[in-house]
Amino acid sequence: MRTSIATVCLSGTLEDRLDAAAAAGFDGVEIFENDLIASASSPESIRARTQDLGLSIDLYQPFRDAEGATPERFAAVERRFRAKLDLMGRLGADTILICSSVAPDTIPDDAVSVAQLRTLADLAAARGMRIAYEALAWGRHVSTWDHSWEIVRQADHPALGLCLDSFHVLSRGAFENIQNVPGEKIFFLQLADAPRLDMDVLQWSRHHRLFPLQGGLDLAGFTQAVLDAGYTGPLSLEVFNDVFRQADPHRTAVDARRSLIALRDAGLTPPADLDGIAFAELSVDASTGPELENLLRALGFTHSGQHRSKAVQLWEQGTARILLNSGAPRPTEGSAAIRAFAWESTQPEQSAERAQQLLATPLPRRRRQSEADLTAVAAPDGTEVFFVRTTPAGWHDDFLPTGERAPGAGITGIDHLSLAQPFDRYDEAALFYRSVLGLVDDEAGEFAAPYGLVRTLAIRDPRRRARIALSVPVLRRGDWAPAVPQPQHITLATSDLSVTAAALRAAGIETLPIPANYYDDLEARLEPPDGLRALGAMYDEDEHGHYLQLFTPVVGDRVFFEIVQRVGGYRGYGFANVPVRMAAHRAQRLRVKG
Repeated sequence: MRTSIATVCLSGTLEDRLDAAAAAGFDGVEIFENDLIASASSPESIRARTQDLGLSIDLYQPFRDAEGATPERFAAVERRFRAKLDLMGRLGADTILICSSVAPDTIPDDAVSVAQLRTLADLAAARGMRIAYEALAWGRHVSTWDHSWEIVRQADHPALGLCLDSFHVLSRGAFENIQNVPGEKIFFLQLADAPRLDMDVLQWSRHHRLFPLQGGLDLAGFTQAVLDAGYTGPLSLEVFNDVFRQADPHRTAVDARRSLIALRDAGLTPPADLDGIAFAELSVDASTGPELENLLRALGFTHSGQHRSKAVQLWEQGTARILLNSGAPRPTEGSAAIRAFAWESTQPEQSAERAQQLLATPLPRRRRQSEADLTAVAAPDGTEVFFVRTTPAGWHDDFLPTGERAPGAGITGIDHLSLAQPFDRYDEAALFYRSVLGLVDDEAGEFAAPYGLVRTLAIRDPRRRARIALSVPVLRRGDWAPAVPQPQHITLATSDLSVTAAALRAAGIETLPIPANYYDDLEARLEPPDGLRALGAMYDEDEHGHYLQLFTPVVGDRVFFEIVQRVGGYRGYGFANVPVRMAAHRAQRLRVKG
C-alpha cells in the first residue's frame, strides 16, 4: 500500500519537507495550504520538485467553511473554490480536502450542505478533480464521521467522497460500521494517534497528535476497518505536534514512515524472543574509568576479560555483564554514559532483520577476522543496540580472560536499563523499541523532579524477561536547569539486598542517603520490612509482591547503578520513589562538589 505524509507534520521550508518525505521512502505528500502560501516557490516549481523526488501530490488541504453557508457567503465560497482548483491544476493535484464548517453563521441544515457540496463537486468534476469531505470533531454542524457520510450519501455525486481522519473519528468515540461504507466513496484516509487526554478537542488535535502506535488510540482497529470497507488509496499521516514541527524533518519523516510500517506489520519478520540484556557498555575516560572500576569491584564484579583489539574491559557477576570502553568518545570530559547495550535474543539475525525492515540505521563495526560478527543498529538517541546470543563461541570470546576472581555480592543479572532521552526523541524512542523488538508498554509515570516534570515509560517483552525504561523532561530545559536532569542508570538484580549493601559498605562506598521524611511517610502508609532505614533502601509494593531499591552515587554526571530485589513476583519499577531519589541524588552531588 502507498504511503503519504502531510507537510504539516514536518519542520522547515516546504522544500525541506518534500526532501525529507522522499528520503524516508514516502510515495506521496499532502500539501498543507499554509505551507504552500509561505513558500517562495511557484506551484509549478513545487510540482516539478515533487516529480523529481518521485513523490505524488495526493491531497491539497484544507478548504474551510464551504458548506452550510448563507447564500451571500456561498458566492464567495464558489469564487474561492474556483481559485483553488486553478491552483491544484498548477500543482498537479486532483483531490482537495473540504473540512466541515466551523463558521458561526453555519446553517444547521443537511439539505443546504448537500446542495452546496454538490455544486462544488460539479466544479471539481469539470476539471477532472475530486472533493474529500471530512468531519472536524469540533465542526459547527457536522462533527462526526457518520454525519459526514450521510451528507455525502445524499449528495450522490461521483466527485464527492469521504476523508476519514482517525483523530476526528476516535476522539469522538467508536468507529463501528465504517467498514459498511462503500470503499469507492472513501477518497482519502488520514492517520494520527494521540495520548488519551481530557481536554478541549481542538487543542488536543492541534498540539498533541502523534504518529500511529505512539499514543493510546486504536489505530490498528480503525485502519483495518477502513481497509475492510475497500479503501485502496494511500495511508497518509496528518499529525499536528509542537515537538515534531521543530525537530529535524529527516529524522521525523523516518519515524513517521516507521509508524506506518509497524501499523500494518504486513510481511515483516516477527520479533524474536528476548531473554534479557546480555551486556551494557559504558564509555569512560581517565577520571570516570577508575571510579567505575572501584564501584564494580565493590559490587562484587570480576574484571574477567580484556577485548582482543579494543580498549574495552569486561566485568561480570552472575549474568550481569558491564563493559567499560575507554576508547569511545564521551559526551564531555569527566563523564560516563551508556553508549551501547545488547539484547539477549533467541534469534539475533531475525531481530536484526526486523530492525532494518523498520528503518533502524545499521551501524558498521570494525573487527578483526577472529572476532564475532555482531549486528548493531542505532536507537533514536544514538545508543548502539546489539542483538546477540551468549554462547561459548560468541561475542564473549572476543575478550581474553584475565584470570581474576571475585567473591560476588549477590548480583544475579541486569534487571533493566533506564535511558534518559533527548526532548525531541522520546516518542520516537518509544515507537522504536516497541516496533523493532515487539515490546509492550508496562508502566508510565510523570514526576515532579527538582528541575521540573520528568516523564517515564517502562516497556517490556511479553514474557517479562526484557525491560527498559525511557525518561524525558516534559518541557525543554531552561538555562538554570542542569543539562542532564535525569542521569541514565543500570538496574542490577540481587538475590539479597542486605548482602550487596554490606559489600558496598565494606568497600567504603556511600550509597544514596534517603531522607528520614521518606521513611516516616512510608511507615505511615504501608508496613515495610524492618531495617530499611539502616539499609538506606527504598520500598515499593504491588499486588504481586514488593521491591527493595538501593542506589549508588552518580559517576561523572550521567550514570549510576540501582540495585534491586524483587520479592514475591513484584512487577513494577518503584516509580513512586523517583522524585525522592532524584532530589536525594541532587543533594548528594551538590554536597560532593562542595
